[in-house]
Amino acid sequence: MNAALDHDFEAAAAAFAAAVIGGQLAAPVEALIAQAGALRDQPEKALPLLERARALAPRHPVPLIAIYRFHFYGHALEKARAAGEDALAVARSALGPEFGDVVPTEGATLGDAAVRFYLFTLKGLAYLHLRLGELEEAKRMLGELRRLDPQDHLGGGLLSYVLARHEAGESTSPAEGAADSPVRGWAPQGSRP
Repeated sequence: MNAALDHDFEAAAAAFAAAVIGGQLAAPVEALIAQAGALRDQPEKALPLLERARALAPRHPVPLIAIYRFHFYGHALEKARAAGEDALAVARSALGPEFGDVVPTEGATLGDAAVRFYLFTLKGLAYLHLRLGELEEAKRMLGELRRLDPQDHLGGGLLSYVLARHEAGESTSPAEGAADSPVRGWAPQGSRP
């Protein structure tokens, strides 16, 4: 890349990182999300407000997060997954086409808002795929999360543990076997829980 492209990419990445933590959100979009929040007990009125917020700021992560949460907490997991996939695409676009070619540094994993947003979105999607019974897709996403967060700073190892126990036909209930479940960390490659 030349210096101008490097600068443009750095500026775009910085803008996205600011957006991930709620920055650069236009006041009308923020107002729509706040209105929707006030109407959470009236989902038929809240969702159109969130959709309008997204239409006004289609590349901003905050409306996507609001729509994801709306569907997730409303138990519409397929719709939450679709919002998560949109969020992952927005994050991937903001991070650039080379993101993931090299594992992010520990500093980026712990402190870069855009990288963390991408990784948390990947983890959330893996969880949704598990809940929806789409185990191969969950496994694929957990593999990617493991590759990008080998130190398991985001806690994907626990989801991997739950999936491995399920596949082994063992209980995944917190009441049974909770003592041997990891709080953090990936199991050794190829091992069972």
